[in-house]
Amino acid sequence: MELFRQVPLYRFLALCNESGMERTVLDCGAGGDTPPLSLFVHYGYKTIGIEMNVEQFQKANRFAEMRGQNLNIQHGDMRSLSFSDESISFVYSYNSVFHMRKEDVKQSINEMKRVLKPNGVLFVNFLTVKDFRVGEGVDLGDNQYEQIEDNEPVIHSYYDYNEADAMFDDMKLIYKEDRVLERIYEGKKIRQGFIDYILKK
Repeated sequence: MELFRQVPLYRFLALCNESGMERTVLDCGAGGDTPPLSLFVHYGYKTIGIEMNVEQFQKANRFAEMRGQNLNIQHGDMRSLSFSDESISFVYSYNSVFHMRKEDVKQSINEMKRVLKPNGVLFVNFLTVKDFRVGEGVDLGDNQYEQIEDNEPVIHSYYDYNEADAMFDDMKLIYKEDRVLERIYEGKKIRQGFIDYILKK
């Protein structure tokens, strides 16, 4: 079985495995060249993914085809999920929800909570103000910036440590971690800041 570089999702997976709930998982922002839904398939999960970016959507489906997997990734928008209330046991958004303005982030989180079953588990992470890119690009106010990524303009929203807490007032916090990573990217040392949340409905 291959290892996935999205390390924080292994903790989430372990909590999902221990919950005893039906193994249905939704990934909001499921595209890319190594879609983590593939990890959940190995543990017998029924997977559903939504991805807005057509190119990332195609990359994920190519990955799945090469492995003979059906990850069930659809083209869609996490701000308006096409699933009924309380229908999915586990929902996550890894390195994805912060690629929009904070008002849209809040709307997306509300949608994830809506489709989550009672006692279901949610994982979501945010960029933090400790990230090296804070202040770069077009300032949209409130630590929101339009920045260039892969030659395309992309919005990034950055959060203080407690800023996102209010979005989860109606949930039970299982785990919260403020992570700072230093790594070499394109020959330069960079510093990335993330906050991970795992919560129970």
